[in-house]
Amino acid sequence: MDKRMVDFITGLRAAGVRVSVAESEDAFRAARCVGISDRAVFRGSLLTTLVKEARDRPIFEQLFPLYFGSETPPMLNPSGELSPEEKEMLQQALRALLEQMQQQGQQPQPGQEQSAGRQQMSSSMLDKLWQMLQALLQGQQLSRQTLEQAGQQAGLPYADHPSQRSWIQQRMRRQLGLDLLNQLMEKLADLLEQAGMSQESINNLMDDMEANQEALAEQIGRFVGQSINRQQVENQPERREQAADLMQRPLQHLSQAEAELLREQLRRLIAQLRSRAALRRRKAKSGILDAKKTIRANLRYGGVPLELQFKQRRLKPKLLLICDVSTSMRAVVEFLLRMIYELQDQVAQARSFAFIDDLEDISQDFAAYPPHVAVKTVLTRLRPGYYNTDLGHSLTTLMQHYADAVDHRTTVIFVGDARNNYNDPRLDLAEQIQRRSRRVIWLNPEHPRQWGTGDSDMPAYVPFAHAVYRVSNLAELATAVDRLLQGR
Repeated sequence: MDKRMVDFITGLRAAGVRVSVAESEDAFRAARCVGISDRAVFRGSLLTTLVKEARDRPIFEQLFPLYFGSETPPMLNPSGELSPEEKEMLQQALRALLEQMQQQGQQPQPGQEQSAGRQQMSSSMLDKLWQMLQALLQGQQLSRQTLEQAGQQAGLPYADHPSQRSWIQQRMRRQLGLDLLNQLMEKLADLLEQAGMSQESINNLMDDMEANQEALAEQIGRFVGQSINRQQVENQPERREQAADLMQRPLQHLSQAEAELLREQLRRLIAQLRSRAALRRRKAKSGILDAKKTIRANLRYGGVPLELQFKQRRLKPKLLLICDVSTSMRAVVEFLLRMIYELQDQVAQARSFAFIDDLEDISQDFAAYPPHVAVKTVLTRLRPGYYNTDLGHSLTTLMQHYADAVDHRTTVIFVGDARNNYNDPRLDLAEQIQRRSRRVIWLNPEHPRQWGTGDSDMPAYVPFAHAVYRVSNLAELATAVDRLLQGR
């Protein structure tokens, strides 16, 4: 059981669930306390100790039956409940059915002769169908060798993501002939009726065979799920290494497959940033000794400072994001917004605006949908045009309609390359935003050598920013977000 617990926790981590060593120890202690006799209580103890976020619960529910369900689904023995006369009828019906199957398998396709290869393939499928039919009648489960062979033919060794499970299961069902068994069962029922078996016995036999068919499908599903999760765990170091290399690759140059791999690793990166922020907040929780509060609180002790009072530091920043979602900036904005809103618990407040030629408040999108859905919704709605980026006009809209979003507690974050297509940059509004806000941070994917070239107004905006960070790749973007959470 301990090994299965370790495998389960490893599987959760591979699927993106954040499980610390301490939480793993809590799970082992909880399992020892409640035992495994009551499956519901055991499951509840693991759910409580290992899952911290609601979005991770579906992953837990998906993996738990794969590791802690019964080893194989229960099977019935339909033929064992028949009388000797009915068993003889069943054997006669099976012999007749086998003859029909052999005749059908040897029959050539209309208009063409059947080749030796087609005869061999047909014979192989007939053998599989006959074996599956016998398994349903006798209540036999599929052997490990049978499952592995079907999985090999269905491409299971190359599957390492849960989304591939349904597709692999369907292919394995076809390889084993499960999809054709319903036709054979109908023919068998007709032959049994012709042999004189009572309708009640036929119905009971068919019901038990259908139950066994569902049990075999469940066995296949469990085998596929365990195999995919195991391969996901085995491939995790390789995928991490590949993702680590991609973190240094410019976001604009990523292929669709590389971007998807980084999205998979983003949750792990966000978990690391959250842990760092929480550790910093815990270290600073005591704050600085507050002498006045300490004296007042200890008057009842005659002025002896038995209860120390501290000044609490506000570590959670209030953020205002102004994001350029033109073609050149979309990759950077997608990852940044997902990181900021996945780290919502580390931020006092976050309000977001997107612009191309004009500003639009997108905060409601993130209030209504999960971050990955909201980002996709925003980028789909705001379509880039042809050289129509205008930050100056967007700043005008911000100060005319959303000026209350900027106050002395706000950290304003500009995300863009400051290329305004030679429009008015409205530096007066940039200066006004700097005076009204706590800090102004600029995230720009371009190298400083490119600033001021062409239509870039970046050198003109720099004096109104407290810090400028280059964010051309995910590693630089993660560093910038970490500094924002530190208040630097």
